Amino acid sequence: MEIVIYGAISGGVYALLALGFTLIYGVSRVINLAHGSFFMLGAYMFYVFGAHLLKLEPILALILATICTGVIGSIVFRLFIHPVLEDEVAVMVVAVCLAFIFQQLMILVFGPANVPVAAFVEGSLVVLGVTLTYTRISAFSVSLVLFASLLIFITKTKIGKAMRAVSQDREVAMLMGINTESLYMLTMALSAMLAAVAGIFISASTTKVAGAWMWFSPLALAFSIVILGGLGSIKGSLVGAFIIGYVEQAVAITVPQGGAIISIVPFVIMVAILILRPKGLFGKRIEMED
Repeated sequence: MEIVIYGAISGGVYALLALGFTLIYGVSRVINLAHGSFFMLGAYMFYVFGAHLLKLEPILALILATICTGVIGSIVFRLFIHPVLEDEVAVMVVAVCLAFIFQQLMILVFGPANVPVAAFVEGSLVVLGVTLTYTRISAFSVSLVLFASLLIFITKTKIGKAMRAVSQDREVAMLMGINTESLYMLTMALSAMLAAVAGIFISASTTKVAGAWMWFSPLALAFSIVILGGLGSIKGSLVGAFIIGYVEQAVAITVPQGGAIISIVPFVIMVAILILRPKGLFGKRIEMED
């Protein structure tokens, strides 16, 4: 039962992280290797607005941290990624460089030591014999609500339809009057915000700390999930996130010394899926359509 419950909670939060990666790729074809940096920035911003500087209530700190990270993501896209958008290799190189720049900035501002990330709500609850903290329950619930809300946004709103149009054919979308530059910036902001929320939830519910080197693991995790589900597939991101969440918990709970090898699970799954089904479970290059 622990595997079922903990796997579902992990999968729900992982889905947010992967959805942000999928979203920016689906709309702009950018493989954003700085995605983990927004995960890191979200956790640090939560620390700044919460325990460190403004000492706000956790929910207010979460909202402010998410918005600020989204703004930073949009600015980063406009200043650094947009000028090299047509060159995929240059985009990836710039993104990796940005990740290291953000890492060093965090060390410069906060020092090399980890900073504490407080739980949203103290206390715990027993569900089917498994003890869950209120923070983990909140993280799972909010993650699913955000995922569903974004899905509705993409499929039902005018902006969401514009995103789908650009993802299918950029040139035709431009001829129809869609401002692709603004749309890309908005998409990057949403992607960064999703990564920030995932960073805050995971830091607050599991690690309890944020560190300057924490950007690589979520990047690898997001990349593994989207490779498993299929690059650009929103449905694939959700399914892939839950698969990896369940496999991680199964390894951690059932395998001797499983906690020590849990970090390699996403890589093993990614290599296996690349060998067996290179296009991922849902096989399409892009799936932003209905």
